[in-house]
Amino acid sequence: MNIVVEKQPKCVATLRVEIPADTVNGQRDQIVGGYASKAKLPGFRPGKAPRKVVEKRFEKEISDELNERLFHQAFDEATTKESLNVINYGMPQKVKTKDDGSMSFISILTLAPEFELPEYKGLKVTIPKADVPEEEIENQLKSLQERFADFTDIEGRAAKKGDYAVVDYSSTVGGKPTEEVIGKSAGYIAGREGFWVKIDDKSFLPGFADELVGTKAGDEKDITLTLPEDFPVADLQKKEIVFKTSVKELKEAKLPELNDELAEKLAPGKKLDEIKEIIKENMLNERKRRIEDMKINQLVAQFNEKVDFELPEELVTQETQSQADQMVQRGMQSGMTEEEVASQQAEIFASAGNQAANNLRTNFILQEIAHKEEITATDQELINHLAQLAEQRKQAPKKFIKEMQRSGRLPSVRNSIVIGKAIDFVVKHAEIEESDDATLPEQ
Repeated sequence: MNIVVEKQPKCVATLRVEIPADTVNGQRDQIVGGYASKAKLPGFRPGKAPRKVVEKRFEKEISDELNERLFHQAFDEATTKESLNVINYGMPQKVKTKDDGSMSFISILTLAPEFELPEYKGLKVTIPKADVPEEEIENQLKSLQERFADFTDIEGRAAKKGDYAVVDYSSTVGGKPTEEVIGKSAGYIAGREGFWVKIDDKSFLPGFADELVGTKAGDEKDITLTLPEDFPVADLQKKEIVFKTSVKELKEAKLPELNDELAEKLAPGKKLDEIKEIIKENMLNERKRRIEDMKINQLVAQFNEKVDFELPEELVTQETQSQADQMVQRGMQSGMTEEEVASQQAEIFASAGNQAANNLRTNFILQEIAHKEEITATDQELINHLAQLAEQRKQAPKKFIKEMQRSGRLPSVRNSIVIGKAIDFVVKHAEIEESDDATLPEQ
């Protein structure tokens, strides 16, 4: 075969193949012989029909099988000859059979990126201690109290920290309605009626609740804020926005006593001390999980700082769409409306694109680490993993595994196991330091 590979930017290569007539004819003779030995045609005993009759009867099947064999043979030879790491061979194009019986075609290949693997052993990671701070346990208990709080109207005094305000508000930018300025829906930023705001530093937008301190029911107030540069709606980033706010009601939360009676409401049959132990254990397990994530995120960040390389555009597009779908799903689950999602479409795809690039780059680095360290996934590990997935989805393991096999998804599952083992390897060989100054990132 005459094989030419022309590499191009963004992990693409054009494969040009010319297959000589003797190779084409040799493969064709084998295929026809196979059909002739098994063919059952009217008027002939099984396997005794003349070759020309067989060729005419199974012309399309023979042609399809011949093409498939020659394509695969060419792909294998090109991969070996040019030492290619191919992700996708692409559909053969411009397939031509010449008068002399030779064949030619081209195919657009998607290649794995080429890069020099950065140092991945002995990387430094700083994490907080696993012990749950007592303050966090107290905050969790307080949030449980708030679930059973009674709200009473505040009369005779102004709002203070810890109170709740029920407000109506609308917003403007430069004196014009926000949605008019940006030319699309601004969601909750545009305005709300009967909106409950707890007057503390973490409520709504930074600085908004502070401006409600000292107000009374019936007061109206313009609250001016400058939105942060990382605000989800790009058109409003760093913009000064004025919220015309009307305080309809002020509420005070009356928290129940933190005692066995409250514990009974939270978990029938449990005492307060038992509730505290359950909370502490759950928070400890969650904290350990987040610390493990923190280790991985720090290591991944170091990889991405040390090496940069082009990514296959096809994969970036697919992963971007996947990340965007997940972001939309999370947004809808957190209460965003379809209109709010639509208004942030550009921002969602920009964020999804960045995340997609990071994910793919990290994945390729981990695959290369796995290759260098000879990390693999055995058949038994694959079966065990598939069985766990089947159990999570409440499906019969054998049926689930067969479906995964038929859909061609087993290689990707095996790869995900390898990636997980590569992550474990890198974490195991990292220099991990616990520090009182280290804090977990906000969720």
